[in-house]
Amino acid sequence: MAQDEDNGYVNYFEILNLDETAKPGEVRNAYRRKMKDLVHEIAQVEITEERRTHYLLEIAKLNASFYVLRDNDLRNAYWTERNRLIALEKQWSDAVAAGRTDTDQLRREFDSGVRDFLAKYLEEAMLDAGRDRDCVEASNWNAAHERHAYRILRHYRQSLYQKILERLPYYEVTLPVVDWDERRAAVAAIMATRKAG
Repeated sequence: MAQDEDNGYVNYFEILNLDETAKPGEVRNAYRRKMKDLVHEIAQVEITEERRTHYLLEIAKLNASFYVLRDNDLRNAYWTERNRLIALEKQWSDAVAAGRTDTDQLRREFDSGVRDFLAKYLEEAMLDAGRDRDCVEASNWNAAHERHAYRILRHYRQSLYQKILERLPYYEVTLPVVDWDERRAAVAAIMATRKAG
């Protein structure tokens, strides 16, 4: 798959092999062509549990690509949010490298944003697309597919989130300094109070 997906950010343009300037008609044509090829491929193989999972995810990706990119408002919101998160990730990494003090605030903002992005534009968009009349017609998506897709999409979203987390700069955790003599004295005082009471 595409480099952006490897980085954890699904790029619906790359899934359809389109650039960012693609018109809705180009999106529709690319989607129909890719879906037709995928449905033909599915018809040629024996479906195992592993293949079913793979193909349901591929269908869901294509459906979501079409669903998100054909609508200019949804496309712009998706692309703006995606680019904002990529920029925020870089800002956070740069802040950590520079030793700035605002890294925890940037981490929290990024973490909240990336969770929302993956939930909205990945899992929810893929499920919503599976209910869209045009997507259902092209992909033969049905209620049984949706039931199986919930688990698959949740796992897919979590795997992308993990890919993102693996490369992010978390601040160093300072180990606590424990005064063991003080701790022993406090425990002895508590135990003496219990015995006296």
